Amino acid sequence: MMNKQEIRAMMTARKKAYNAVEIRDKSVKIILRLKETEEFRRAKSILLYWSMPGEVYTHDLAVETIAGKSVFLPVVSGNNLLIREFTGVGDLKEGQAFSILEPAPNAKEADIADIDLALVPGLAFDLKGGRLGRGKGYYDKLLSCANLYKIGVCFDFQLLDKIPCDEHDVLMDKVITG
Repeated sequence: MMNKQEIRAMMTARKKAYNAVEIRDKSVKIILRLKETEEFRRAKSILLYWSMPGEVYTHDLAVETIAGKSVFLPVVSGNNLLIREFTGVGDLKEGQAFSILEPAPNAKEADIADIDLALVPGLAFDLKGGRLGRGKGYYDKLLSCANLYKIGVCFDFQLLDKIPCDEHDVLMDKVITG
């Protein structure tokens, strides 16, 4: 089995084989599958993520979902993630870490305990819900103390039979791919 660094390198190379249009097209299928899940339909408050290039595209989902649910996005704060309410694209600011758009500092902050469902990105997932992130442990720290349903989303080439998992790695309840 490959180690985490080898898998990260492999996934980075695989992502480069797809252009932005192909990523968007593949993302549409994944998001449609997500919306069909009972967990998504039932959730009143959802932690989404504002996708970076090469990730399952979530911008349209975030905008659509605020019409009927409370939507929250992560904000990098030091070595941790805070959760702030997403109220629209116009209220996003470029974050200090990774230049990801995040809710502005004056946005309503939430506790992970108040979230029903988390949509989680990753570089790779496995068939048992294992997730490999970028290596900083942001999501593992955030989700380790939460009792909420966790759905990992990825492209079909990111789903592996098995990835190495450490004690602190948080498993997903479901992985949706396409």
